[in-house]
Amino acid sequence: MTAGLDLALAMVEKDLGAQVARSVAHKLVMQQRRSGGQSQHSEMLDLAPKSDRIQNALNYARSHLKQPLTVQALAESVHLSPRQFSRVFSLETGQSPAKAIEKLRIEAARLMIEQSSHPLDVIAKETGFRDRSHMREAFMRDFRLPPQAIRRNARGSDSL
Repeated sequence: MTAGLDLALAMVEKDLGAQVARSVAHKLVMQQRRSGGQSQHSEMLDLAPKSDRIQNALNYARSHLKQPLTVQALAESVHLSPRQFSRVFSLETGQSPAKAIEKLRIEAARLMIEQSSHPLDVIAKETGFRDRSHMREAFMRDFRLPPQAIRRNARGSDSL
């Protein structure tokens, strides 16, 4: 079934463009292009950068979440100056690099919380948060729920 949806989205994108395909994917609560094991919601899809450079920077960030991701490091990953990178990133995504990185970290942490039994300290470290407390603050800002509540809710829906 999901392969059929993926094919339909590809056809929509080919016929009507990427913007319409993204809109349809959002309405279907799925990613425009999914790869195995990914969540149905994606911060990468929400950011929807217009250039390959910014998309590549986001891909770099997603695969290096455990490391410190400064504007300097992201800019170097796509061969731009930090000032130029910040300007282009904000124009294309509508948010600062720091905010986008935090959202990517929250998304990765949420997936680990829902799908694993790793301690929250380990999840915080693996997703690049300073510590468990810093991760909790980010979750409270984004979901208005602490990570423990996210885990309880995920466990509750698994038993249905």
